[in-house]
Amino acid sequence: MVQFGGEIFNSHSSPFHTSTQMGSGHFSGEGFRHAAYFRNLQVVDSGNSLIPLYNIRVLADHQTCYDIRGGVNRAWGNYFYYGGPGRNVRCP
Repeated sequence: MVQFGGEIFNSHSSPFHTSTQMGSGHFSGEGFRHAAYFRNLQVVDSGNSLIPLYNIRVLADHQTCYDIRGGVNRAWGNYFYYGGPGRNVRCP
């Protein structure tokens, strides 16, 4: 199993979510040229060979603040877009 992750830390005790951005600060649905992404996801096995990932599952805890969207195609292999602006009208 391989896990990728991101974390935003809010050092202020406030009732509002932090405005700290994740990735480029754009939601995954904004896609290429806007959202941050990883592509051609592979791992190195014990024989030092690259193995493409499969059955990728994505999860975002606060989807109105930050989100993630995965996919696969011939040019990029397995990929995911991720990010978000933090506090916004949908994420108080």
